[in-house]
Amino acid sequence: MNIKELSAKYSAYIIDRRRYYHARPELSGKEEQTRAAIKKDLQALGITEIAECTGCFGLAAQIRGAKPGKTVALRADIDALPVFEQTGLPFASQTDGIMHACGHDNHIAMLLGAAAILQELRTQLCGTVRLLFQPAEESGMGADQMVAEGMMDGVDAAYGVHIWGTLDAPLIDFSAGKRLSCCHTFTIRVEGSSAHGAAPHLGIDAITVSAAMINNLQQMVSRMNDPINPLVLTIGTIRGGSRFNVICNEVVMEGTIRTFSMGTEVEERMRHIVASTAETFGARAELQYRYMTLPVINSDEQLLRLACDAVEKLYGPDYLGTHETLMVSEDFSKLCVAGVPYVFGLVGSRNEATGCTYTNHHEKYDVEETVLHRGAAVAAQFAVDYLAQ
Repeated sequence: MNIKELSAKYSAYIIDRRRYYHARPELSGKEEQTRAAIKKDLQALGITEIAECTGCFGLAAQIRGAKPGKTVALRADIDALPVFEQTGLPFASQTDGIMHACGHDNHIAMLLGAAAILQELRTQLCGTVRLLFQPAEESGMGADQMVAEGMMDGVDAAYGVHIWGTLDAPLIDFSAGKRLSCCHTFTIRVEGSSAHGAAPHLGIDAITVSAAMINNLQQMVSRMNDPINPLVLTIGTIRGGSRFNVICNEVVMEGTIRTFSMGTEVEERMRHIVASTAETFGARAELQYRYMTLPVINSDEQLLRLACDAVEKLYGPDYLGTHETLMVSEDFSKLCVAGVPYVFGLVGSRNEATGCTYTNHHEKYDVEETVLHRGAAVAAQFAVDYLAQ
């Protein structure tokens, strides 16, 4: 039985596992029950070489081939989001306010499906497949911990995918070049001084200072950044003020930077703008800046060829999709920070005919489940072909 036939054989199993994990989401850093269920599922498949992280709820399992060879890692992230689900699905989240709105339940299911396929083919493998179930992707901390605990030790190449709500099913995209941006986060604290709202000259209004600061920061994007270099600066929260007739003495803003730049120039420009704007109005300001993830860039020609060939070999060239560069982020490439080559793809989940039209992170996000066994098959085919080289 070949990989395509095996994936069809396990299609119902993969959908069942997706629904199981979708109903039982856990937030970043709290995936204890998710990991326990994944371990149980792996053991039921006959996979018993399993290692668990101690500093997080990560897990790595190995399928060893009959012949020696390299080690290829297949990775799925497992955490959910603080979102109130409104899909109305019979297997909707059983925990109010937590949902697999990013689709990581599908990643778990596809990797379990690939594991089932590869376990059946293990006597034909020339090397080892390492299955990585990574926690805390949404917080940008899980990959670091997995690396720190040795889960990437000895890996020669890595493969990852993300199910995606703006790519039509059943397309799978392994485009070359810039795929997902890195994510930086920041907090700006602006300190002024209070006064009566009718006498603003006696205080320093942290709200108006913050407004000027926001405008100046956006000038950095539109006038200080090379237009061909993707850069997004978003301030997502702003808190300040105590009463309608009191000059606000403090504002706290939180936001994110999305870019493909690997340097510190964005942070340095922000620090200059924040400090100089505050000084102009007699206020004080503090910037806290955090580098969360690295960009995902498909640059390894050999792995790209293997991934694209896997799709074509199984389903034909019509199943190879293309999607533009995205400014969303993923911490997958942090698993490979030591120089492990990787390839990363998108699995299309959009299908208007079945109502799967919402995007990732939406409270009504759902997927076209028929794509899941294909995602599992492509991962398994990639692993087999890589090890066969």
